[in-house]
Amino acid sequence: MSNIPETGRTPRVQTRLVVIQVLVFSLLLTLGGRLWYLQIRNGKEYADEAKSNNIQQVVTPAVRGSILDARGVPLADNETRLVVSASRTELMKMKDDGKAVLTRLAGVLDMKPEDVANKIRLCDSKTPKPCWNGSPYQPIPVTDEATVQQALTIRESTEDFPGITAELTAVRRYPAPGKARTAQVLGYLSPVTDDEITKAKDTDSPFLRSDQVGRSGIERTYDKELRGKAGVTRYEVDNLGRVMGQTTSDPGVAGSTLVTSIDARVQAVAEYELAQAMKTVRGETDKITGRKYEADSGAVVVMETKTGRVVAMASQPDYDPNVWIGGISATDYAALTSKKSNYPLLNRGIQGQAPAGSIFKVISASAAVRAGYDFNDTYNCSASYSLGSRSFANFESQGHGPITLGDALKFSCNTVFYALGHKEWQKDGGITANKDSKDWFYVTARDFGLGSETGIDLPNEVTGRIPDRQWKQAFWEANKDAWCKQGKKGGSYVEQIAYENCLEGNQLKAYDSINFAIGQGDVLVTPIQMATIYAAISNGGTLYDPSVGKAIISPDGKQVREIAPKAHGKLPVGAQTIRDLDKGLRSVVEPGGTAAWRFGGWPQDKIPMRAKTGTAQVYGKQTTSWLATYTDDFTIVMTISQGGTGSGASGPAVRNIYDALYGLDDAGNQDLRRALLPKPQKALPKVNADGTIDAPAIKAYDPKSQLVDPAKQNGAAPPPLAGTPPNRRD
Repeated sequence: MSNIPETGRTPRVQTRLVVIQVLVFSLLLTLGGRLWYLQIRNGKEYADEAKSNNIQQVVTPAVRGSILDARGVPLADNETRLVVSASRTELMKMKDDGKAVLTRLAGVLDMKPEDVANKIRLCDSKTPKPCWNGSPYQPIPVTDEATVQQALTIRESTEDFPGITAELTAVRRYPAPGKARTAQVLGYLSPVTDDEITKAKDTDSPFLRSDQVGRSGIERTYDKELRGKAGVTRYEVDNLGRVMGQTTSDPGVAGSTLVTSIDARVQAVAEYELAQAMKTVRGETDKITGRKYEADSGAVVVMETKTGRVVAMASQPDYDPNVWIGGISATDYAALTSKKSNYPLLNRGIQGQAPAGSIFKVISASAAVRAGYDFNDTYNCSASYSLGSRSFANFESQGHGPITLGDALKFSCNTVFYALGHKEWQKDGGITANKDSKDWFYVTARDFGLGSETGIDLPNEVTGRIPDRQWKQAFWEANKDAWCKQGKKGGSYVEQIAYENCLEGNQLKAYDSINFAIGQGDVLVTPIQMATIYAAISNGGTLYDPSVGKAIISPDGKQVREIAPKAHGKLPVGAQTIRDLDKGLRSVVEPGGTAAWRFGGWPQDKIPMRAKTGTAQVYGKQTTSWLATYTDDFTIVMTISQGGTGSGASGPAVRNIYDALYGLDDAGNQDLRRALLPKPQKALPKVNADGTIDAPAIKAYDPKSQLVDPAKQNGAAPPPLAGTPPNRRD
């Protein structure tokens, strides 16, 4: 018999198994206890510590792309500056919210403590400028003009300046080549907001908290291309801020370069001549009011007639766009946004609205042709036109007898267009429109593009206004209650007008159409709209979208994307009518025309000039000056609010711009060595192998160096041509 049990285990083996089992169970109990300790007893503590191990991003902002003129001259670029910034996140952790640190910082930077504090306070509806409208979690620039010594003081005493940094940073710069600020066209930058970051999160161009974005002008339109892509390096850090390792790294990409159609030299001339024209006219007395002309604002547009590209666009009052760099001060912000300064941020080339006056007559002449009138038939240019007991006078009450529509443009005869506008209103049913009324004058104005945006690649363009029957009804419905409350029968002029508007402000009256026919009444246009129209007459009828952007060049210079001109329509008249308009406008600068006295000696046989003068009346203000002109190459439209007549106020400045473009003297002699741009710039700037672009040298515009009559420079008029009445200054 055997003494081995059925299990086959000896006592020694059995003992060993028991020991092993005890050890295993002990280990399991120990592990379970440890897990209970970590997850149950101290679970919250370790969870909090784990949360402190996170990913931090170090963002290196992309260098914003440059904005160049058509020849490669920088209108906006970057320069390296010492920027001192403050972290609100760090400062708010301190007992005094960082007040002591900011006070010490103010001492180092030679600033007032309250000015430093204002720089980093957050913007809201109640906080005045300056304030920070970007993300509160990114470093906020206090100054971008720190000296090397100031930066060293901050960096060598970090214990005294927690949350404060001093770094070399690429900062936007607007160099104003040749004194051409180009302020309203360029626009400005400001920090991205949290709301913008959220909205752009899932787009193909998301924002980082460090981004600066364009707020107006082409900085805004082409912001995506100019901004580039910031470099981002991600680090894993523990709860003490110690770097535990790098996770990923996305290299930055600099912004692309934007080449514009602006010519800095022509821009400088346009800015100077507009400002000089306004300064000159302020010294003249308005015969109507007996006061000096206020000339409170103005604009000029220089455009290529065959492409719609903008060569220059100046607006007054203007400003230095560099005031936005590093955060704008309260004083500067008030100056840019106050009524007293007349809002220099406005680009009056695309946002300035006023009645068109007589430059509107090309539209009325076209409307007459569409309505069945012969352009070359004769129409009575009487001294006045009567409507019941009211009399609508011709300009300076001068008549010319039977004349064609072409001569009506030449002499700027109001009464011809008064009669045509009135007759068409009657045909359409008068106050009560016929079912088949054509409303040719109003429809033609809209077909010319008025009442709508031109499509220019600049933000915040306004549409102007065409006061047709539909507009009258909508405007009355919106204002009826206010008119009825203000109106009073037999009261003051304003009260009586409000009373009449309350009762019948929705009716299109005869005098509405009479005034509309000469660009008066409730009609509003912008300089860019009129430049687009006159350029279309010059080029044969194409209404181009005005454009400033011409090409986008990649940072390495290897990719060039041209921005081709685009058209949004054609003039609603035939080729013969366009030729008739062109002939009539040419006569405006020839003997007897209203602009002839401003274009004496012009080489009409070599460089044909066409023009239309305009003097618009605005209730409660002095007259607004308009002058629309074009050659085969360029269209120039200028307006001066409360500046008087078209040829009187705007004439010398427009002539000087043309003289600079073509290199002409007063006698019409051309010197191409002095010509800034005798033909539109077609070629793009040359890109070097390394992606850089060599900018040509540019000098500031000096009117004394131009071949012009000094008498014309100071606003005095040259002697009128024979047969041209010197008082004809419409």
